[in-house]
Amino acid sequence: MRPVRRLPRPRTLRARLTFGLVVLLAVSCAAVGLAAVVGLNGFLTQRLDEQLAQVGTRFPESLEHNGALPDDHDGDEQGDTRRLATGTFGARLLDGRVTHKGLIRSGDPSADLAVHLTAADRARLAGVPADGRPHTVDLSALGDYRVVASAGRDRDVLIAGLPLEPVQATVHRLELVAGIVFGLALVVTGVAGALWVRWSLRPLSRVADTATRVSELPLASGVVALPARAPETDPRGEVGQVAGAFNRMLGHVEDALTKRHASEERLRSFAADASHELRTPVASVRGHAELALLHPGPVPAEVTRALERIAAESSRMGEMVDDLLLLARLDAGRPLERGPVDLTRLVLDAVTDARAAGPDHRWTLDLPEEPVTVPGDTHRLHQVLANLLANARLHTPAGTKVTVTLETEAAGASEAAGEAGATSGTGTASGPRTASGPRTASGPRTATGTGAGTARLSVHDDGPGVPEELRPGVFERFTRAEHRRRPGASGGGAGLGLSIVAAVVEAHGGRVVLDSRPGATTFTVLLPLGDVSSG
Repeated sequence: MRPVRRLPRPRTLRARLTFGLVVLLAVSCAAVGLAAVVGLNGFLTQRLDEQLAQVGTRFPESLEHNGALPDDHDGDEQGDTRRLATGTFGARLLDGRVTHKGLIRSGDPSADLAVHLTAADRARLAGVPADGRPHTVDLSALGDYRVVASAGRDRDVLIAGLPLEPVQATVHRLELVAGIVFGLALVVTGVAGALWVRWSLRPLSRVADTATRVSELPLASGVVALPARAPETDPRGEVGQVAGAFNRMLGHVEDALTKRHASEERLRSFAADASHELRTPVASVRGHAELALLHPGPVPAEVTRALERIAAESSRMGEMVDDLLLLARLDAGRPLERGPVDLTRLVLDAVTDARAAGPDHRWTLDLPEEPVTVPGDTHRLHQVLANLLANARLHTPAGTKVTVTLETEAAGASEAAGEAGATSGTGTASGPRTASGPRTASGPRTATGTGAGTARLSVHDDGPGVPEELRPGVFERFTRAEHRRRPGASGGGAGLGLSIVAAVVEAHGGRVVLDSRPGATTFTVLLPLGDVSSG
């Protein structure tokens, strides 16, 4: 059984109001038309019944005498029948059988009495009660008739009738005229109503346009300039009330965004100042610990162990402070050094260092024949590679194969590939983060892949993959997965490595994408190839 298809419903408020207006008018027109048709039909039928009462039984009585009434010597026998209307029908029934019948088709009833009745017509006439009241019968040879049956003087039944065709024709003409007039009225009302509703809802459309512009703004971080407020109309109307409430809401949102931005700036400033101020005492603590370890005299083993831990932790703290200071500077929009960077050389150096730090892994390279050069900061791009390789080394078991691939792509291909990776089920695109959380829609957004193309750097491993619950926030700051590290792995960072990767890459006008599943994890860095001749 096929499902019943529902009629499409109007979706917009404008369409619903116009549709409701037309439906109400259609119902009103139908009610008026029905009342007019029923009233006119009743009125004309009543007039026909009055004419039928005037006919009486004269014509059916004359049928027994070949169209002439019984002679009463007043000289009006023929005159009575000749004054009858054209189409007058008469019949005489005796014992339920039609004995005489006639129909006036012209002014001379004596020449136009012949009429053919079928057996069904005779049965219908026999079924008309002789109560002197009008009844409607359908005669197959003549059509619908209004008839009156009365008892005769010879125990017979006399039936006189007039045709309903004039009444029906008038009613049908009224139905046609009303249909045309009401149809035109509905069309005109629909068009005029649509224009009127559109004009009436124009202020609401302006509110919707303002809301659309606000929804397209990046509100996650940074300075946000809200568009002009929606124009307010009469506050006594519903549309004016909506516009006023919406503008007040925009004011509150703007105040909240301003306070949020001020809080972010204070937090960034605090992180930068704290990181800068902590560098000196941390370096001092580490220096004193290392100096104490160089003391030539006898030192208890417990003290030596404590000094070694102090030196190690101060070194780790110094690295964390440096990372936080770098992120704070990137959040503040401070430019990095810009010069020609040989990515091929960076990959070779970084993989050599990773192979020395993780000899239990298998490290492979896939490099192009020609060197790949991009504009950027050599030290920071080396830090990106080092962090990605350290992440692959620390979070995969021994024997894992890590493959580093470097290639270039044309602008169109790189854009399509980047979009596919960012929208895949396991892909996660990232940008720099603020000190208070992820930064998802702010900062300098340079299009990846200019006219010169894109450099694609991929770090792939066949390890267990990034846990699914960590993938959405893998580039967040302080995101750690200590319980998923390989057995025997010692210590770990503060969870800032991948956030630094994302921040540095975006500062270079690129992006980083994650695609991970068990047995295949790939971090892909996309960097634009630009003019590096001037450095």
